[in-house]
Amino acid sequence: MTGKNQSYKRKITRQLYFFNLLSCAELSHKIDKSLSLTTKILNELIAEGIVVETGYAPSSGGRRPLMYSLKADILYIVSVAMDQFFTRIAIMDMQNKHVLPVEKFELRLADNPMALSLLTDKIEYVVEQSGISKSKIAGIGIGMPGFVDPQQGVNYSFLQTKGESITAYISKRTGLQTYIENDSGIVGLAELRFGAARNRRNAMVINVGWGVGLGMILEGALFRGDNGFAGEFSHIPLFNNGKLCSCGKSGCLETETSLFVIVEKAKEGIQAGRVTALKQLLSGKEEDLEKDAEAIIHSAGRGDRFAIELLSEAGYNIGRGIAILIHLLNPGIVVLSGRGALAGKIWQAPIQQALNEHCIPRLAINTEIGISTLGYEAELTGCAALVMDKLGEPVKKSPKTNKVIKPAYR
Repeated sequence: MTGKNQSYKRKITRQLYFFNLLSCAELSHKIDKSLSLTTKILNELIAEGIVVETGYAPSSGGRRPLMYSLKADILYIVSVAMDQFFTRIAIMDMQNKHVLPVEKFELRLADNPMALSLLTDKIEYVVEQSGISKSKIAGIGIGMPGFVDPQQGVNYSFLQTKGESITAYISKRTGLQTYIENDSGIVGLAELRFGAARNRRNAMVINVGWGVGLGMILEGALFRGDNGFAGEFSHIPLFNNGKLCSCGKSGCLETETSLFVIVEKAKEGIQAGRVTALKQLLSGKEEDLEKDAEAIIHSAGRGDRFAIELLSEAGYNIGRGIAILIHLLNPGIVVLSGRGALAGKIWQAPIQQALNEHCIPRLAINTEIGISTLGYEAELTGCAALVMDKLGEPVKKSPKTNKVIKPAYR
């Protein structure tokens, strides 16, 4: 089989992964090849058991086209979603379904020289437990906080290595091609490929978590900037509050809006005597930070006034930051995604109030404020999309060994 045919097969595989169901004509358009060549490649993929016919599209008045999709088990992806405190690892099939329950564990990134080794150990464990041959794994996609340079495979904030990149280290140990991206960029990619930003030309995806990140979609593609550092929304200096930010500066947006800050304000309110169901729900212990954040979000959904107040205050301040984005970039939609999106529509009213006060009406009126349907799953989904985005690219060599790291599908 020619190298060109293999390249076309990977391109068709990518398109069917991202769009699930496509006709031959749609695939021909998306890979920019003739209908006859696309038909030929499709027939080969069907014969190899990679693509299946799924019936005819609904009638639109003409002849109904035959639709195609990928078999779910022809390839798998290792998705790794990290934040400063916790890491989740999932193995996803071609329908973005989990093969096994998500492996979730505590992994502190700050001042932890063992973090990368521990992470790789856990990835290897999950792959081994799955029983899936590495020849069927397309790669490892990792979303992580910090200043991430995806091209160089390094993180200037966490997971420092000696003399080699993060991607080279993990690839060498696992034998699987590895890709990394900033966690908010990953969430933006998930929304672009599968979520609320799909088919949107310009969208801002706000990743509400322990920080407040930003995935920037400009002209239909994820915008990373020159070094991959674009979207540091958390560190817009908006306040004169004297609060030290994780970046080392003070008064950043993150200091009034992150879930970490919301948990701290909840504990302060309870100590000050606020009447709230959170008094019985929050442990206040550092190791229970994640559970406490979830308790606040769920309590707000059940109508707890203090919990709603906490989220509304943060939402208003996020809205002030969004006003700046609207003035600069004029997006068609701003999507609230990530862990914090579980609060749903509670965010919309305070954000809209901030836009009413701080944004030029002519600009704000054309920007939709949406809530992600992917929510906390967005980062895992985005990590899988990151790997599949690279599926048609040339095979790379390990910077450490100079040996070819073979793709799963060849």
